[in-house]
Amino acid sequence: MTDPRYTPLAQSLPATVPFVGPETQERQRGRPFSARLGANENVFGPSPRAIAAMQAATADIWMYGDPENHDLRAALALAHGTTPQNIVVGEGIDGLLGYLVRLLVGPGDTVVTSKGAYPTFNYHVSGFGGTLHEVPYVDDREDPASLFAKAAAVNAKLVYIANPDNPMGTWHKGAEIVAAMDALPDGCLLVLDEAYVECAPQGTAAPVDADDPRVIRMRTFSKVYGMAGARVGYGIAAPGLISAFNKVRNHFGMNRAAQAGALAALRDDDWLAHVRKEIAAARDRIARIARDNGLTPLPSATNFVAIDCGQDARFARAVLNQLIDRGLFVRMPFAAPQDRCIRISCGTASDLDALAKALPSALATARG
Repeated sequence: MTDPRYTPLAQSLPATVPFVGPETQERQRGRPFSARLGANENVFGPSPRAIAAMQAATADIWMYGDPENHDLRAALALAHGTTPQNIVVGEGIDGLLGYLVRLLVGPGDTVVTSKGAYPTFNYHVSGFGGTLHEVPYVDDREDPASLFAKAAAVNAKLVYIANPDNPMGTWHKGAEIVAAMDALPDGCLLVLDEAYVECAPQGTAAPVDADDPRVIRMRTFSKVYGMAGARVGYGIAAPGLISAFNKVRNHFGMNRAAQAGALAALRDDDWLAHVRKEIAAARDRIARIARDNGLTPLPSATNFVAIDCGQDARFARAVLNQLIDRGLFVRMPFAAPQDRCIRISCGTASDLDALAKALPSALATARG
């Protein structure tokens, strides 16, 4: 008997998961977390209309979902003032990033991102043999000027930026990013990840024409819409690029319940406003808890807050591990100098009560 004949590229890659989930850590700990404050999920939940729509759709779950995502694409186009030909729907932004990289990146092709930015993008680039070039953050923010200059220097096919950023929560005005695009080299596509933009101040979304061939904007129902488990994301781009996705995407990747839930969520503006208020209040409380313990919260336009622990990565990791030992699932940035921080997702009042109770002793033990 012989093993499968893996490609040389597959043989060269490590078997990895970009994020270790809380479930894995719970199995390792032998007990559940009391507060889930690390995955940037929306604990305030999806719209009741979305829940009802998904429950109703379960009766038809024996059928495949619409492979064209017709109704959802039409509703998204209406919401964004564009056409369905400018919209692609997929299994979260993660799935769409995989398809996009498959379309554009082959062995040796160059791609630019920020050092310490969203690791799943890097995972896909490596998976198709691309070469990653990383530039540092500037003042804890991804820096469009540095990214685009590096893209020109290495003849990059793709350049990735998240606005607002994960893991730091920082942001740029959308108009600033559009203005910076004048320096984007010819033939380089900007991947603008706007997963958290509904949590951000007005003016954060990039005011760019959907037909602009230089950029694809990524959005999701996983964050403010509270449907992370349903895996619904979408991209907004020029029709030629959107059409190209049909060459590689999983046409039955979207299940009927997820499609129905996203459509209902998109139509519930009242719930969206409610969740935004909950997120803003939770961010404020996380910041107060940090300051009460002598730590520095970074301004955030997301559903989490990065907290500067005031020392180095080793100390931040010690604080994180102490919080985990106390039953709180949290995460931290993984690249210097941002790894001096821990990252706390917005939670319920009881979640944040648990944080307020655990943080003083976690810090004391980490310092001791």
